[in-house]
Amino acid sequence: MTTVLPETDLAALAADAVVDARGAACPGPLLEAKKGMGTVAVGSVLELWSTDPQTKIDVHAWSDKVGHEFLGHLTADGYERIFIRRVK
Repeated sequence: MTTVLPETDLAALAADAVVDARGAACPGPLLEAKKGMGTVAVGSVLELWSTDPQTKIDVHAWSDKVGHEFLGHLTADGYERIFIRRVK
C-alpha cells in the first residue's frame, strides 16, 4: 500500500522509531527496516535513515509486497529519511 504524503507533512511527522542504516550498502538498510518494523506497534511509523540511493526504491517495493504503508521520503543532509507505517 502506498500513500505518499506531501513533503511538508513528512517533515512534520513524528516517527515512533528511527532506524539509522547510514553507511550500509544494499541490502543492509532494507534488512534493518524489516528488523525495525518488528519493534513498533501496528499503526506506528518507522523512519529509516539511509545513504544508499536504492533504499527508497527497495523499501517502497517491500512495503507494497508485505502490506505496510510507504509514506514517502525526504532528502536530509547526506542521507534520505524514509517513512513506513506498520499495517499488520
